[in-house]
Amino acid sequence: MAKSTYISENLNESQINLLKYLEDYEILYFNLKKLDLPINLTANVNELVENLYQKGLLNRIERGVYAKPNYNNVNVLATYINSNSTIAYWSALHHHGLTERFPNTVFVKATHRKRDTQILGSTVKFVTVKENKNIGVIQEGYGDDSFTITDIEMTLVDCFDQPRYAGDFTDVIKAFANAKLTNNKLIEYTKAYDNIALTKRVGYLATLFHKDKLQSFINYAKSQVNKRYSLIDAGGLQQGEFISEWKLRLNIIKENLLQMAETEY
Repeated sequence: MAKSTYISENLNESQINLLKYLEDYEILYFNLKKLDLPINLTANVNELVENLYQKGLLNRIERGVYAKPNYNNVNVLATYINSNSTIAYWSALHHHGLTERFPNTVFVKATHRKRDTQILGSTVKFVTVKENKNIGVIQEGYGDDSFTITDIEMTLVDCFDQPRYAGDFTDVIKAFANAKLTNNKLIEYTKAYDNIALTKRVGYLATLFHKDKLQSFINYAKSQVNKRYSLIDAGGLQQGEFISEWKLRLNIIKENLLQMAETEY
């Protein structure tokens, strides 16, 4: 708050008019620079907003961005403050019902770098990716109460690509085993990521859990296998059986992978 800002004890006419404007136009949240206000409210708008914030009639999301005090959709607000961003990773797993574990952090995939922040008491983690990884996005919700989120196939590819943002490895295996997946999307997304180790992992897991339904993807994944061995769990130890067909090393044995799919929380 600027030192020169006057904070009135009670609501004045201008403050009431600004609240009425937000109500009339059903504005749930806004960027002050982009708010198209009537001329009578533009002259001292910063002071008006600061007064409403100090009185608890607006929540400050970040500098220049505010929301109504009864609006608490963090997914919407998190993607609003960073353009070209989407809910992803563990947060998307939970939203799609693929894990019962609730993440304490809201994970957002974005093409523009932004510092992690707090929104209404929730930690928001921005994961910066290249444009080729900004795919597989769907819309959830309606109107201003909507946000973008990765679809199920993209969510799982992301989680295998960046497992540190996906919760526990067991959660991702269980999610993959129980998800309804399509060949075309898995082929499209792994091809866009251009990560052979990732493609091999997902291809092998598809043979364990979806051999009948994902045969087209399995065939594609096999065509990408190189001569270098990769770990099935990229974050695990260099140990375990070598699977020559996939050039994978099972640092988690097959029986344990199958058991992970049945794990109860």
